[in-house]
Amino acid sequence: MIKLPFISDKPLYRNSEQGKILGVCAGIADYSGVPANVVRIIAVLSTFGLFFVTLLIYVALGFILDKKPRGYEVEPATLSIDEVLSQADQTLKESEQRLRKMEGYVTSETFSVRSRFRKL
Repeated sequence: MIKLPFISDKPLYRNSEQGKILGVCAGIADYSGVPANVVRIIAVLSTFGLFFVTLLIYVALGFILDKKPRGYEVEPATLSIDEVLSQADQTLKESEQRLRKMEGYVTSETFSVRSRFRKL
């Protein structure tokens, strides 16, 4: 069992019941709440540029991850529409504040002076 505390509190398992080969993509889909086909498409697309890396990671996860125990179900996140909209609104407000700070810095005299010194 692998827990990734910076992402979620639930453990990451491989789901060989719903998986096609080893169940790694199905396990990642269960963990992240993304449909399994989307994870599979991303995995396949990543093989075009990084075939050996993707294959190595997939096989390694296939051996490292524990099989999902029988009866273990991931509880879906249940948020009301109001909560989702409230979170989205808060995120947009925070993003707007960061953008305003960045815009203020880029248009400031300090940025202009530092930019000129870098060119020297």
